[in-house]
Amino acid sequence: MAGSGGRPRGTRAAPAANPAPDPQVPDPKCPAVEYSEQDVPRQVFLYDPPDRFVAGTVGQPGERAFYLQATAAGRTTTVALEKAQVAALAERVDELLDEVVRRTGGSAPVPAVAPAELADTAPLDIPVEEEFRVGTMALAWDGESERVVVEAQALVEVEVNEEEDLEAAEERLLQDDENGPPLLRVRLTGAMARGFAKRALDVVAAGRPPCPFCSLPLDPEGHVCPRQNGYLRGASS
Repeated sequence: MAGSGGRPRGTRAAPAANPAPDPQVPDPKCPAVEYSEQDVPRQVFLYDPPDRFVAGTVGQPGERAFYLQATAAGRTTTVALEKAQVAALAERVDELLDEVVRRTGGSAPVPAVAPAELADTAPLDIPVEEEFRVGTMALAWDGESERVVVEAQALVEVEVNEEEDLEAAEERLLQDDENGPPLLRVRLTGAMARGFAKRALDVVAAGRPPCPFCSLPLDPEGHVCPRQNGYLRGASS
């Protein structure tokens, strides 16, 4: 993570002077994409600022695909990720903003809650065309420009050499090098970041309701509840 005035440098390293929570959630279900940093020029999708930056879904509850989508000046970038990644990113954005407010004594332009006038309940812009699937994410507060910086990098197979650990390898991948995996970089005002986090959490919560007995998600046709000896319970039971 970058400190004040910098950019995110990695998902796990956060300087003590400006801590930022780590929004990375490993996705064990998604296969890594092989990548050779010697051969592939880095493609950076930069939105500074975006006209719109939201989390959204396609599909029915239980079968939803999750996306981040940034739009500005007639262009749109959409990246796919997991539900857990959306939830973790939203939670850490709120935590980061709360920490900024605390450290600045409330002088930073960060609202306590998402402004009502920035509420965005519209669906994703169509067509939803995935640029890449997200593997590593980074989050930081740029104190100089007073912006939240969100980065989402394509899922890759991290090659760790004998002289570095996994954290160092991931840090290396997020450097501003000419070569590297595709990267979505979005810079948000405090108000926009609050709005993003609220919508993202609402999107995550809008899926299948939990079973009141076992807390597993309920399908419309019901599910076999382990707490009820296999009794089939429906969403309206």
